[in-house]
Amino acid sequence: MSDIRNLEPKSLWNFFHAITQIPRPSKSEQGMIEYMAAFGKEHNLETLVDKVGNVIIKKPATKGMEKLKTVVFQTHLDMVPQKNSDKKHNFETDPIETIIDGEWVRANGTTLGSDNGIGVAATLAVLASTDLTHGPLEALFTIDEETGMTGVFGLEPGLLNGDILLNLDSEEEGELCVGCAGGIDVSAEKSYTEEAAPKGVSGYKVTVKGLKGGHSGVDIALGRANSNKLMFRFLMQAESDFGIRLAEASGGDLRNAIPRESYCTLVLPEIKAGEFEDFVKGYDVMYKAEFAETEPDLSFTCEKITIPVKVIRQADQYRIIRAVFVCPNGVVRMSQAMPGLVETSNNLAIVKCVDGKFEAHCLTRSSVDSAKEATAWKIAAVFHLIDAEVRLEGGYPGWKPNMKSPVLKTMTNVYKELFGAEPEVKAIHAGLECGLISGVYPGLDMISFGPTIKYPHSPDEKVHIESVGKFWDYLVATLKNIPAK
Repeated sequence: MSDIRNLEPKSLWNFFHAITQIPRPSKSEQGMIEYMAAFGKEHNLETLVDKVGNVIIKKPATKGMEKLKTVVFQTHLDMVPQKNSDKKHNFETDPIETIIDGEWVRANGTTLGSDNGIGVAATLAVLASTDLTHGPLEALFTIDEETGMTGVFGLEPGLLNGDILLNLDSEEEGELCVGCAGGIDVSAEKSYTEEAAPKGVSGYKVTVKGLKGGHSGVDIALGRANSNKLMFRFLMQAESDFGIRLAEASGGDLRNAIPRESYCTLVLPEIKAGEFEDFVKGYDVMYKAEFAETEPDLSFTCEKITIPVKVIRQADQYRIIRAVFVCPNGVVRMSQAMPGLVETSNNLAIVKCVDGKFEAHCLTRSSVDSAKEATAWKIAAVFHLIDAEVRLEGGYPGWKPNMKSPVLKTMTNVYKELFGAEPEVKAIHAGLECGLISGVYPGLDMISFGPTIKYPHSPDEKVHIESVGKFWDYLVATLKNIPAK
């Protein structure tokens, strides 16, 4: 079987298939917005597209269930666009190619979009159903969650009337999420001077690729390599040992994805070319040894190129290389409140030196607002030292756990009745929209859950088929057990 539309539950998988056919990278969700509006009209459901593009669809209770508390389903319409370097795919125009791979569904060389497409599909399956039992329902589909939470930042009061919010954006079946980290973007920019490449040099392109990357919150504690950090660590020593002159550098393209590939172009004295090639091979061996467990496909190589016309002025190069090298990256601190949970981290997501402009973009996360701010300012201080312009923007709060939540008690009991086991109650280091939503709708009782999704934000993303079935059964049973107002 190769068609996901034959998987069970068929309604959910059919909607997910439909979603994969609509290009929806962050900030380009118009096709999905139109699809959702048409869906609401087709099913005679109250439908609203708000000022920023969020879609709200409401469905009345089934007969006899009108007195139950109103449940709000909350998901996001966009997906992270990541692909392997050898894959030809335009996320603005091309559908996602899905593959059934044993127990999993994955994509063909790209992100799958199960984050948050499965949640969206499950919500549509409930809204389209004629045989499920439930109270009053509202569904909030937000835009641009992955690159700025634009939709939820623009959410206005008075559009929702719900009592309970079920966020369907978690990624481990059997877990109930009751809290998440907040985040803030830290960006640095600096102009630098270019000058003519020196005489008597050889030109090289150095590339690091084959890294797993992944979600900068969920996967930050897995010990995976950051391609930008590997590249600039190399450049530190190459500058010292070979007197390299950097022409360009570029790595990463999304602030919430651990960068998987980076490259640079440079020149060095021609007489040192052979020694330099051996030096690069040595770094390849060293990096493969350091990351043998987490990055089995790591590749660090160089190739001769036409000598670049211009290089970065040496004084600017010296400062930029060192700033990127010392910029904090990875886990900063583990949580004291919840053992095993990352409290604070930073992802050095994007670094570019192109056409006289240096830029670096980080996503700093923490479940402790003061620690988030301290880490962001530490990063800012690093780049202030090289006279870069630094911006801290797009900050959003974390979601504080409420262990006395009524819906948590209900869903814990439902899970035990269904599956004979206790669900794991936890917080996550990723950012969910719940914290921002609670600021607009402070009375909502919220919980997040979902099926098992591995390696989101990377081309290795996959969703576990059996877990989708369990997630659906759990969702349906939960709706039957929502208490009365």
